[in-house]
Amino acid sequence: MPAAKGPDFRRLPKTPGVYIMRSADGAIIYIGKAKNLASRVAQYFRAKRPEGDWKTPSLVALIRAIDYIPCESERDALVLERELIHRHQPFFNSMWKDDKSYPWIKITDEDFPRIMLTRRKTPGGKYYGPYPSAALVKTLLRFFWRSRLLPLRPCKWEFSVESPLSQRRINACIYFHTGQCPAPCAGKITREDYLSIVERARQLVDGDYDVLLGEFKAKMAEASKALRYEDAALYRDLSRALEHIGERVRISRYSETQLQEALARSAAAARLAALLGLSRPPVHIEGFDTSNLFGRETVGSMVCFHAGKPNKEHYRRFKIRTPAPARGGDDYAMIGEIVGRRLRRLKTSGEALPDLLLIDGGPGQLASAAKAASEAGVRLPMVSLAKAEEELYVPGRREPLRLDRADPALRLLQSVRDEAHRFGIKYHRYLRGKRLMEN
Repeated sequence: MPAAKGPDFRRLPKTPGVYIMRSADGAIIYIGKAKNLASRVAQYFRAKRPEGDWKTPSLVALIRAIDYIPCESERDALVLERELIHRHQPFFNSMWKDDKSYPWIKITDEDFPRIMLTRRKTPGGKYYGPYPSAALVKTLLRFFWRSRLLPLRPCKWEFSVESPLSQRRINACIYFHTGQCPAPCAGKITREDYLSIVERARQLVDGDYDVLLGEFKAKMAEASKALRYEDAALYRDLSRALEHIGERVRISRYSETQLQEALARSAAAARLAALLGLSRPPVHIEGFDTSNLFGRETVGSMVCFHAGKPNKEHYRRFKIRTPAPARGGDDYAMIGEIVGRRLRRLKTSGEALPDLLLIDGGPGQLASAAKAASEAGVRLPMVSLAKAEEELYVPGRREPLRLDRADPALRLLQSVRDEAHRFGIKYHRYLRGKRLMEN
């Protein structure tokens, strides 16, 4: 993607991800992560910058291309960023290495463990993270302590069962006198009971907190209804913080092959956006197809691709409800039915709409899908891909697009179309087998 001022940067997806900045000779000079790729990359090219910021202009002057890799979450982007920086050692990342220290939650391995936020990993204890937002995690840990949910000792004194803390230091501790600490140093709590609190802490930072998250959201709604807006804001922030530390990191390691494949998928999405005139690359694509045998066991399938890869958790299959006489011998009505059902479901559930719909077929199927979307009250980009000549039909365009078979945009759409066909055939065969067994 060319690194120049102008609307090109608006073609970046508004999703979490990693951006890779290259110089004229293709060398990687900076790698960064973002919660919103489009917004973050655009910041580098703004005319106004903080006074004394000489680093950014020096970097921007050398940028000639920007690659990006969409990620499932900000945590995924953070882990991938660190992996790529460690492997490629870009010049500007080395210059700014002090800015790349992300916080971890640490539970110490002492006889009476503590829980803390740290930016340095040292031997001993168990670490959770890293986390992109230190402020969110600090807020949550502070709440856990003040609410007595995790009343672990906040002091830094070193003591153990065999080497207890001196009475003089116990008497000087403000947490002991105010009752804010369970005071294992003074024998106010048994080690067994104290370790049960530690285990609760481990479960929470491991993500076992669905009940607690539900309580936070219920209290937020209750406070908002009672016009206690400060309390509502507190529970809103706590819910966000809890969700933040519970994000699962899906990326553990990227090989060079995986990196090149990810960049190729990003390039294909950017190419597709340019061809279709989309405002940004289609990170989330849903593909639709139908399948039947002589009008029997008629089914529909929908597959979901995220960042160029199948997201099988979001696949859906449909039993066609349209009566056979109304189908007219073709699948126009069937395509319209499954597209309409999917979009109405998304609209009522409040889920995010896909960036692009791909319909298997020609202009007739595309028109039927567009009509279904209109009736569902949904507006979003859609195209259809006809198998015979691999022609791409676009709403409002009389002639189809005929792309080179090696075009990355076409190959991306073919992957989605073929997966929708495979998924539909699999469901169709299952229903046929089930009917034969029943007969």
